[in-house]
Amino acid sequence: MKQLEGRGAGGRRVLVRPYGIADRDGVRRMSDRLSATSLYTRFFSGTPYIPEHYLGLLDRLDHWDREALVALDGDEIIGSAEYVRFAKRPWCADIAVLVTDPWQRHGVGSALVARLAELAEFRGITEFGADVTLTNPGGLLFVRHGWPAARSTRDGGAARFHLPLPMPA
Repeated sequence: MKQLEGRGAGGRRVLVRPYGIADRDGVRRMSDRLSATSLYTRFFSGTPYIPEHYLGLLDRLDHWDREALVALDGDEIIGSAEYVRFAKRPWCADIAVLVTDPWQRHGVGSALVARLAELAEFRGITEFGADVTLTNPGGLLFVRHGWPAARSTRDGGAARFHLPLPMPA
């Protein structure tokens, strides 16, 4: 478990650890602290809450080809990040990040992605792929901050990034 001190709202400690099956309800409760915009930019659809099929995918993690981490403020899950390795390109994995609205822009997403990148590298992944809707300036800024040299291609209303690992210092 990684601990971040003074990075959260009000200087509270935030813990980052692997997702476990007992976290299902905590992730479901995150919906109460997510705006329609945050849900749309993560799931690319107008869902009013975190979809059940997504929770099912988290429950089937193998913690090698599919990994997820959660960030906690006390007992409450305030963020999650996961990667899914490509079967035909095993050095590559798609990533996705979701942080509750009150905790956005407090370093939670960065901490989740940094730890996820460490785990991915250990497991032979050398590149993350990320799709970010063009209407998500915070997500685009997040990628540009973490990978200043990253370039994207457009795919409909999204930017597709190829993000090399390790992350730039």
